[in-house]
Amino acid sequence: MTNEALITAIGKKEAQAETKTGAQYVETFVPLARLHDFMVQLKEDKDLAFDYLICVTGVDHADHLQMVYHLESTTHKHMLVVKVKTADRQNPVVDTVSDIWPTAEFHEREAFDLLGITFSNHPDLRRLFLDENWGFPLRKDYKDDIHIVSR
Repeated sequence: MTNEALITAIGKKEAQAETKTGAQYVETFVPLARLHDFMVQLKEDKDLAFDYLICVTGVDHADHLQMVYHLESTTHKHMLVVKVKTADRQNPVVDTVSDIWPTAEFHEREAFDLLGITFSNHPDLRRLFLDENWGFPLRKDYKDDIHIVSR
């Protein structure tokens, strides 16, 4: 599928999505409330068939947090980047996609551990690297009182 055909297909699946050709892949921004249903469609639609979740990344943009999902269709050989903004920077919550792609389980735990993003309906949401009393070191407002990280 060409990037233009992919953009058209995405537009038919989610009218509220803002889709464009990015620097490397087609990118689409979806409303937070539509994320889970949209992701289910991306996997189950035979023409899209995004069966491989390559990576899940959390990003702190200072005024909001964002989740970024890199998807590939191993059948059709096309790629897509899905982005979603959290609604609340202090207590960010995003629906899990681990029920769609099980590999998301550890990626989401990493985002929870380092950025404090909570994933609703996650089967095992607990810290991955740090203990419970640690802050969220990838947030821009993180205070490193003991100077473990020097900038």
